[in-house]
Amino acid sequence: MTLGTPLAAVVGLRREREILAVALRTYRHVVLEGPPGTGKSTLLRSIAADMGQDLVFVEGNAELTPARLIGQYDPAGVLAEGYVPSNFSDGPLLTAMRGSGLLYLEEFNRIPEETLNVLITVLTEGSITVPRLGTVRAAAGFRLIAAMNPFDAIGTARVSQAIADRMCRIVLGYQDAAAERAIVTAVTGKQPSLVALAVQLSRATRHHRDLAMGSSVRGAIDLVLLLDGLLADRGQGLSAADARETARDAMHTALSGRIRVMDGLERTPESILDDILEAEWPRREPPPSEDRALTIAGGRPPPDPGVEDHSSVELDDGQRRSGRGKVVGLPPRPAGPDPFLADSSPAFAGGESGPASRRTGRREMESAHPSFTEISPGVGELDETALARLMSADADEAAALLADLAVATDRELRVAARRLAARILVRMARVGRTPSRGTRRLTPRRGAEGDLDLERTLDRLSAAWPPTAEDLVTRTWSGHRRAVCLAIDRSGSMSGLALAIAGVAAAGVVLAADERLHTSVLTFAREAEVLQHQGQRRAAEDLVLELISLRGHGMTDLAAGLHAARQELLPVSADQRIVVLLSDCLQTVGEPPESVLQGIDQLHVLYPVPSKEAEVAARALAARGGGTARPLRSIRDVGPALTRVLG
Repeated sequence: MTLGTPLAAVVGLRREREILAVALRTYRHVVLEGPPGTGKSTLLRSIAADMGQDLVFVEGNAELTPARLIGQYDPAGVLAEGYVPSNFSDGPLLTAMRGSGLLYLEEFNRIPEETLNVLITVLTEGSITVPRLGTVRAAAGFRLIAAMNPFDAIGTARVSQAIADRMCRIVLGYQDAAAERAIVTAVTGKQPSLVALAVQLSRATRHHRDLAMGSSVRGAIDLVLLLDGLLADRGQGLSAADARETARDAMHTALSGRIRVMDGLERTPESILDDILEAEWPRREPPPSEDRALTIAGGRPPPDPGVEDHSSVELDDGQRRSGRGKVVGLPPRPAGPDPFLADSSPAFAGGESGPASRRTGRREMESAHPSFTEISPGVGELDETALARLMSADADEAAALLADLAVATDRELRVAARRLAARILVRMARVGRTPSRGTRRLTPRRGAEGDLDLERTLDRLSAAWPPTAEDLVTRTWSGHRRAVCLAIDRSGSMSGLALAIAGVAAAGVVLAADERLHTSVLTFAREAEVLQHQGQRRAAEDLVLELISLRGHGMTDLAAGLHAARQELLPVSADQRIVVLLSDCLQTVGEPPESVLQGIDQLHVLYPVPSKEAEVAARALAARGGGTARPLRSIRDVGPALTRVLG
C-alpha cells in the first residue's frame, strides 16, 4: 500500500531528522528504533514528502510471509497461460524497488526471520532473484527504512546480525517536556495548565520503578481530552477540591492500557497510577517556617506533626525508607506464624525436609563482604543508595551480599534484604534474557489455511477439475511445544553468589514461559521440592523470594533431583521435554544420575562458580543427557546461557 505524503509537524526531533535525511540522501538503509509515540512514522513521512518520494508501507507481524512481501504468481493465470511476467503480482518490496520508493517496514522485530532473510541480498546488492520471474534490480532511489520498538518483549525477537550489519541505526527517545507540551497543545488546543499536568503525569510513568514501559505522548493527549471533558461535565476546575478524583478517573482510562507492569510483580496498572498521582498532584502547603528549616543530627528537618513527612516513603510491606535509602523499622507482625521466621521453627532444625535454620551474624558478614558495613551501617539498616553504587561497580558482589543478607541473624535486615533481593534478581533476569525467535518455520501442508504453494500444488494436481482441498498445498507457520524443568541444587555448596545466580535463573525460566514453552522449577538436596509445577504461573518475585529464603545444606543426590524433574515433565503434552540442571554436579549420595535420564529428551547443565572438578562432572552428565554444559562465572552469564538452552 502506498501512502499519501501530507507533511506532518515534527516537534523536538531536529537532530534525528537531520541524520535521517542525510542517511537517505546517501542511499543508506536505516532502522529507526524507539518506544511508541516518539514520532518515527511522522518523521519518515515528513522527510519523504520533502524528497518527493512515495512511501510503501508494510505492517510487520508474525504472518508476513516471503510471498506476501515479495509478490507471487496468480494461480488462475498460471493455469491458463503459464509462468509469464504478466501473471506475477508485485508485493510491497518489488513495488518499492521498481518505483524508486521508500519501503517502510513497521514493527520490524515482529517479522519472522525467514521473511527477513529475503532482504539480505536486497540490502547488499540492490537486487533479488525471484523463481521463474528472474532477477529484479532496485531503481536508484530505493531505500529500506524499518521501525521497531525494542522495549516490547511480547511477540518480538532480536533482529539477526546479518540484517543489522547492513543497516544504519537511529535511536529515538522521548522528546523533552517542553516538546511534549507543544505536541499535546497542537493536537488538543486545550489550556496550558491542563496540558502541563497531563504531560507531567504521563512522563512520570516512564520512571516508576514498577513499570517496564511507560506511556507515550499519545497517553498525554488522551488524558487531556478526557480530563477536560470530565471536568466540564462535573462543573469543576483543576483547583476544585474534588478535581483530583476526576483526574484519577481520566488517568486510569487514558494510561492504564499503555503502561506495562514489571514482570513478576503482583500489582495492577491502576494501583501504580494512583502512586504516581499521589506523588505528582500539585500540593498547596504553607512554606516552611524558619525554625523548621533547622536540621537535626541526621541532616533532616525536625518533624512537624501537621505536615506529612516526604523524606521517607512506605515500602510494600509497610516499612519506611529514609531519605538516605535505609530501611528502618518493621511492619506490624500479622496474626499467625511469621513467614519470614518459618525456617526457625522446630520443623526446620536442620533436617532434610526443609531449609536449614543456620543464620549469618554481622561479624561473619563483615568477614565475608568488605562492603557490608557500608550497606548495613547499623542493626536493622539497609542503605539502598550504597547498594545501588555497589551494584553498578560489582554486580556479582552486590548479588552475593544480598543473598547472604537474606539469611542474616538480624531479623529487620533479613526482611528488608529478601524483599529487595527478590526485586533486583527478577529485574536482572528480565534485562539479561534475550528473546529468541523460537522454532516456528514455514512448512508445506495439504488442505490447510495459509499461502498457496503453487509449485507443490501443480506437482500434485490430478486430472480432476476443479482441484479438491487435498490437492492444494499451502505454506503455514508451525512450531512445537516444549516443556522445561529447572532443577536447582540447594545442597551445602549453594550460598552467596551461587544462590543469587539460582534466583536469576529461576526468574528467567519463569519469565520465558509462553504458549509454546511450559516451565517448572524445583530444588533438591537429598530430596526434591517443587516450587512451581508445570502449568502453574507464579509471580517471579514470589518464586525468587522463596528460593533465596533457602540456605544450602545437606547431601547432593542428583538422581533425586532429575527423577523429580522427570516426574514433572512426563504428564505434559509436549514435543520435547528438557531439564536444565543448575548444580556443580558433585554427587555425594544416591544412585548414578545417568540411571534416571530416560524420558528426558535433553539435559542441559549450568554449573555456577565453577571448579575444574565441577566442569568435568557437568560436561560428562550433559553429554549423557544429549545437552550442553555451560559455566556461570558471573550473574551476567545467566541470561545468555538460558537463551542458548531455551532459544
